[in-house]
Amino acid sequence: MLSLSLVMACASPPPTFEEVRPAEELYQRGVEILEGRLVLGLLRRIDHAAAIETFQTIIDNYPYSDYAVLAELKIADAYFANRKYEEALSYYRDFGELHPRQDQVAYTIFRSAICHQRRIASHQRDQTATRDALVYLDRLLTRYPHSEYAERAEVMWRDLRMRLALQIQDIGDFYMRRGEYEAAVERYRSLLNEYPGLGLDPEILYKLGLCYGEMNREDEAAAIFQSIVRYYDKSSVAEDAQEQMARGRDWNPRAP
Repeated sequence: MLSLSLVMACASPPPTFEEVRPAEELYQRGVEILEGRLVLGLLRRIDHAAAIETFQTIIDNYPYSDYAVLAELKIADAYFANRKYEEALSYYRDFGELHPRQDQVAYTIFRSAICHQRRIASHQRDQTATRDALVYLDRLLTRYPHSEYAERAEVMWRDLRMRLALQIQDIGDFYMRRGEYEAAVERYRSLLNEYPGLGLDPEILYKLGLCYGEMNREDEAAAIFQSIVRYYDKSSVAEDAQEQMARGRDWNPRAP
């Protein structure tokens, strides 16, 4: 029979649990990791995974603290800095939904727009990401028109709308070159209706007038050329419009 002392000696020691550091200390550590460290004094290396893990520890162990809310935002920023825009977008979106009264919501909306912007290809390709970015920019400018991000959002909003407009213009030009004037007119008119004020109006009007001339709708063409000369006299197409008016019915469209 084993003695009690031998049994106690053979028994495994009780498990020890590593003490979780305070939320504030963990948060500062996560921020330091995101700031990175210099390698050979030149290259700054950031361990995004370690930063995310540190912030997640706060959420798991201090879910009701203010630092947990901040940690959620920092996780989104870590994914963003690591160019993982889908993951960043998910966290930014969740933050706005879970904490709608937080001051940082405007920031998350702006960053969400940038996430979509970073996924945009050239204007000749699919523009789903462009439209998604515009949804967030519209939301930001509507809800937070005086936020610190509003001015940059307005610039981005204009640039993205120009991208969509150029795609439609390319399609209209394609149809015009092929002599499919009805299809070209449809695109040019949609540009004028949906994307005014981007600086494209004189050129689009001129092309529209040329199409109407080819379609034997001379009165409409003449009215458009007159409008260009009257309202866009400083534009690059004003002189061309004047020449078209002088020719009258002798139309000679210039391919875009």
